Amino acid sequence: LTDLSKWVILQLNEGRYGEGKTLFTKASHAEMWSPQTILPTGQGGPYNTHFASYGLGWFLADVKGYKQVSHTGGLAGTVTQVTLLPELKLGIIVLTNQQQGAAFSTITNTIKDSYLGYPDRNWLKTYTARYIAGNAEAKKIMDGIAADIAAQQKNNIKVTDSLFTGTYRDKWFGDVIISKKNESLWFASVKSPRLNGPVVPYKGNTFLVKWTDRSFDADALMLFGIGRDGKANGFSMEAISPLTDFSFDFQDLDLKRVK
Repeated sequence: LTDLSKWVILQLNEGRYGEGKTLFTKASHAEMWSPQTILPTGQGGPYNTHFASYGLGWFLADVKGYKQVSHTGGLAGTVTQVTLLPELKLGIIVLTNQQQGAAFSTITNTIKDSYLGYPDRNWLKTYTARYIAGNAEAKKIMDGIAADIAAQQKNNIKVTDSLFTGTYRDKWFGDVIISKKNESLWFASVKSPRLNGPVVPYKGNTFLVKWTDRSFDADALMLFGIGRDGKANGFSMEAISPLTDFSFDFQDLDLKRVK
């Protein structure tokens, strides 16, 4: 926190720190905090936001007439947020030892509201309600898929594994090997060896991969395409739960059979 506080002060001082020292110029600072990519804003939201964009490594938006500069970060087991309101010389740093963005949003918004003159809006209550509703929706989806898979197994529906085994390649992600292991299909990423697990039939040419590392909380669907020879010629992927962390980016993969 001590180091991050110094870094935030550096940002608020347009690249200056200490006794007359400069890490980056005012021109570079202005470019970093200038819109580069336009982002949607919805209908104003709780801070009457009209415009939002992404600068160079920063989210930019207007909140109650002030410029807000922010970014989040995270790894498994920790999520963080830094929020700056330069006109108020305000910097808010929130570090958590959990994976709930609602936690840092509650703290940040509560502090921010006190500077912007809002009455107590009980962000904890708001985000708790969203959390409960989101988990209920995710559970409903996962339970439905589990029931479909159980029905397939009960009806003894068989899948010809050899139609799907092979090596598939995404130009960015690299190779994924679908093989037979312990009477089940098995997913194994070559470049990301922790990304592995059993593949079970779901519906038609759609399968479900259940990651061996359950801390991922990111089981995904695999949608196979079938070529003229009757074998799978590639597959795409999508997360099952709406709570899956966006950084998995399954939807961007385009895996084509190469072997």
